[in-house]
Amino acid sequence: MKILVTGGTGFIGAALIHQLRDHDITVLSRDPAKASLSLGEPVKAITTLDQLENLNDFDAVINLAGEPIINKRWTARQKDTICRSRWGITQQLVDKIKASEKPPHTFISGSAVGIYGNQHDKVIDEDFAIEHVSRHDFAHHVCQRWEHIASDAASEATRVCLLRTGIVLGRHGGALAKMLLPYQFGLGGPIGSGKQYTPWIHLDDMVNAIVFLLNTPSADGAFNMTAPEPVTNKVFSQALAHALHRPHFLFTPAFA
Repeated sequence: MKILVTGGTGFIGAALIHQLRDHDITVLSRDPAKASLSLGEPVKAITTLDQLENLNDFDAVINLAGEPIINKRWTARQKDTICRSRWGITQQLVDKIKASEKPPHTFISGSAVGIYGNQHDKVIDEDFAIEHVSRHDFAHHVCQRWEHIASDAASEATRVCLLRTGIVLGRHGGALAKMLLPYQFGLGGPIGSGKQYTPWIHLDDMVNAIVFLLNTPSADGAFNMTAPEPVTNKVFSQALAHALHRPHFLFTPAFA
């Protein structure tokens, strides 16, 4: 397949492209030379979607672009960056898809479990009524509009899959790399009360799930990209401490 990928040099995107290396991949990147170097020569890189008049030549588009959620504190400026980095590129892709005479048959676009808001210990699936979530919940606000924009690409010719993703864990980056630091100093522990649930997924499972959606023509709509059983932050941090052979006894302030 000929596939366009945004966010291809990120934690998930780079792993996904490695998995799709036998396909014809084009990556949207601000630094095409770096993208080609890190992803390999067969991968083509473009710096802007304006380089593509339409998407007639592509079989699928995978949209993983977006400012990382956990890199910085959620100041008003950072919240604006988080929103614009997701909504803007998604709208551009949708416009390109709709302008194509022969559009891609598949559009896979990012989202997050934050769309459900804080539901404590409720069991949540893709049929949960997200309209009942508070409009003042920032993560919900970001994801709801993000999905709304992406869904506009759906047509008889194009199916849309939305990736409602939990915390993606892998050995060499992502959220886990930031979680490890306090444990390396023997200061690891649950955040705040530790009672909040942590929906998570391993990077390998995330990549395999995206490939499954790509190769399954009947798949469309929202999909929760998480392990079957979410755990509380306390249980998760205990498991992390055990795996690292480090102590687990301190609580990290929720504002840290």
